[in-house]
Amino acid sequence: MKLLLDTHLLLWAAGQPEHLSAAVRAVIDDPQNELFFSAASLWEIAIKNALGRADFRADPRLLRRGLLENGYRELAVTSEHAVSIDLLPTLHKDPFDRILVAQSIVEGITLLTADPMVAQYPGPVQRV
Repeated sequence: MKLLLDTHLLLWAAGQPEHLSAAVRAVIDDPQNELFFSAASLWEIAIKNALGRADFRADPRLLRRGLLENGYRELAVTSEHAVSIDLLPTLHKDPFDRILVAQSIVEGITLLTADPMVAQYPGPVQRV
């Protein structure tokens, strides 16, 4: 299964695995799953880390390298993703979460999230 991890899951998987349930760790560790991260997540981390947000303390360059070295595939943000945002209901105003949802819909990749707001979006979004 193709899985796109949201930003917090990426941060937790890379540096705070204790925040992940055993079930999520099993999904991430399953070699049959193809794991993706979005360029939008690294953009979000870079911005929020620079703003001093404690929950986004990570070097996005090191995180990217680590994700790639651990078999994750990078998903670029395309214009098709960007224009698909207008089809989403206005459940949530966070632009980073909205682009991740749009990417999951356009690409047919299941978005894994721990955020109950994001999990309310239609499409291939799964709360873990």
